[in-house]
Amino acid sequence: MEPVCTPKQLADQLKVSTTTLRRYEDQDLIPDVPRTDSNRRGYRAVHVQAFVSIRALLKGFGIPVVYEVMRKVKAGREVEGLWLLNQQLHDSHVEKQRVESTLTLFRQTDLSVYRNKPVTDSMTIGEVAEICGVRTSAIRHWEKEGLIRSERNLQNGYRVFSSRELRKLIVISSLRKTVFFIDSMKQLLHDLDTQNLASVEQSFQLALDKLNVRLTAQYQGIAELMNYIQRLTLHQQQGPS
Repeated sequence: MEPVCTPKQLADQLKVSTTTLRRYEDQDLIPDVPRTDSNRRGYRAVHVQAFVSIRALLKGFGIPVVYEVMRKVKAGREVEGLWLLNQQLHDSHVEKQRVESTLTLFRQTDLSVYRNKPVTDSMTIGEVAEICGVRTSAIRHWEKEGLIRSERNLQNGYRVFSSRELRKLIVISSLRKTVFFIDSMKQLLHDLDTQNLASVEQSFQLALDKLNVRLTAQYQGIAELMNYIQRLTLHQQQGPS
C-alpha cells in the first residue's frame, strides 16, 4: 500500500500551516483525500505533489490563476490550464518589452512625438491616457497619490498635462507592476525630475531583475505542475489504493 502522509507531516515539509492545506482542499484544488481507519486524512504522493505544485506556482503567478489552473487539472482539463499559464508567460514578455521600451524613451531627450502621436505641453487627460494605454481613472488616482500633477485650462477648467508629466505617466504605467511601493515610485519620479540619471537607470534595472526572477519562478512552478499532472494520470489509472 502507498505510504500515507499526515497533515502535520506535510505542513512541516512545506513550511505551511495545516489550515492552509485544508483551505486548498476546500477550494477543490487537489484530488479527493481518502480517510484512514481512524477517519483522519491520509495524503498520498499525488496529494503531496499537488500541494508542492500550488506552492511553487504561487511564487510566479497570482492566486486566481493558480486556483483556476489546479481546478482544471483536477477536472481532467489540464491542457486548458496550461494555456492559461501560457497567457501569463506572454503577459510577462509584453511587460518586459514595455519596461525596455520605456527605458529607451527615458534615454531620449526629444519627446515631441510618442507612439506616432504629437506631444505638447497642454494635453488633456484623455490624450495622455490614450498615449500611455491606461484609464483616465488611473491617472486621477496617481495624481491623488502625488505622483503627478496637472494644471487647469483657464478657459474650461479641464486638466492639462505637460510633456514632462507625460514622461512620468509613461514611467508609472510601465513600472506599476514591478515597482510595488508608492514611496519607491515617488523617489523614481523625483530622480527623473532632478535628472539623477544613474538612479533612474538603476530603478529600471531593478524592474527588469524582478521580471527575471518572476519568470524563473513561473517556469519552476510549471515544472512542478507537469510532475503533478503525470503523477495524477498514473494515480487515476491505478485507482484508489
